[in-house]
Amino acid sequence: MKIKLLLSFLVLVLGYSACYASFPVKRTIETSENIEVTTSSNIEEVLTPVTTVKGKDKWVGVAFWFFLGWPFAAHRWYYNKPVWANILFIITIGGLGIWAIIDLINILTDNF
Repeated sequence: MKIKLLLSFLVLVLGYSACYASFPVKRTIETSENIEVTTSSNIEEVLTPVTTVKGKDKWVGVAFWFFLGWPFAAHRWYYNKPVWANILFIITIGGLGIWAIIDLINILTDNF
């Protein structure tokens, strides 16, 4: 009983402290000419990526789909899909083929 109470209190405290962690941050950047530039973070800076990540090769995904698709869901693992969805894909044999065909269409149209 004491352990359950202690763990519940710990979860409550950690959950409460994490909800107030977002606040605007002001940064001061000094350049080589000793000019101070002050910037503030806003939502646009957070949502726009600094660099673009190179996508996965779609032909590798198609090859994984064709050779190892329904028994191992290799194309889904290659594209870093959630583990639970990959396991469900394997258990249902690719949604009886329908889910597998939708995956192929999405891979070929670069929407995967």
